Parts: sequence; structure tokens; C-alpha cells
Amino acid sequence: MKKIAVFCGSSNGSSPIYVQAAKMLGSELAKRKIGLVYGGSSIGLMGSVADAVLEEEGTVIGVLPEFLENKEIAHKGLTELITVQSMHERKAKMTELADGFITLPGGAGTMEEFFEIFTWAQLGLHQKPCGILNTNHYYDPLVKLINHMADAEFLQEKYRSIAIVEEDPAVMLDRFLTYQPPSIKTYITEKQT
Repeated sequence: MKKIAVFCGSSNGSSPIYVQAAKMLGSELAKRKIGLVYGGSSIGLMGSVADAVLEEEGTVIGVLPEFLENKEIAHKGLTELITVQSMHERKAKMTELADGFITLPGGAGTMEEFFEIFTWAQLGLHQKPCGILNTNHYYDPLVKLINHMADAEFLQEKYRSIAIVEEDPAVMLDRFLTYQPPSIKTYITEKQT
């Protein structure tokens, strides 16, 4: 793996543990010589993960839409800052650049990024690992929802575990190395044949 895209909040969250986990992930990426691809901001968890990679002399590529350049306070110390026109272009560019994806705590935008990548994996648009860093059990409700979707048969069983869920960044990155993508989504089930 050469680059990992990280989706996360532009806020720090309610507990210092979220910032600490973002920094741990950044340090682990740099230690393994894995570049960071992220949203390009200098604030919140986005800024924390980028700063941690940069402090360890790692590579950081930010992808930021023009209209957010001032709102999210573009990070000035990145290896590279790519400016795009829209949120759609941002996600497409991050997906193109990355060999895998990790979701840290965040809000609605982070969820939107996660679910798009998750859906693209189901459809076979990428075969890259997707991880959820479940810091302080933040994503327990999301994991429960994914299991509920599978139990209710709105998510095919083979996709129940599409996201690698871990609390430790090092363990997650180790699991990325052995990731086997699921088969591409089909719409015909045994019940229909």
C-alpha cells in the first residue's frame, strides 16, 4: 500500500481521545511509509491526522474543493494540495489516489464519504479495503446498522463485513494487507432462480 485515504471530521469532537486516535493513525501511516490522502483541511481531526504524518516526515496529499478553501482553512504545509471544483470531484480524486480507505469519527459528510466508498466496493468499482477506526466506540451504532441491513436482507450477507472495524490503527493496517475483496454485487438471489 502506497497511499490511504482518510475520511474524518473537520471538528475535534467532544473528547481528546478522538484527536489522539487521529494522531496515532497519522504516525502509524508515516512509520509504514504510507502516504495520506485526505480532505486538505488544517482543522479538526483532518488537521490532526495530517500534522501527525508531516511531523514524521511522511507524505500528505490534500484534496479540497475551491469553495471550502477558506471555510475549512486549507492546510499550508502539505506535500501537495489539489484544488477541485466540487465535493464529487474531491471524492473521485481521493478514490483514484488511494489504495485503501479509513473512516475516523466525523459527521454527516464523513458518513456520506464512507457510504459512497462502501457502495462502490459492492458494485466492484474498486477492490480496495475500507476501514472504520472505532475510536471510543464511536461507530458502534454504524456497525449495528450495517448488521441490521444484512439481517433484514437489504445488504447481501457477503457485504456484512466489507468494512474492517478496529480500534487500533496498527491492527487495521495489518488487516488491510490481507484484504480480499468480496465478489461484485448481483441482484438475482437463489430465491429468485
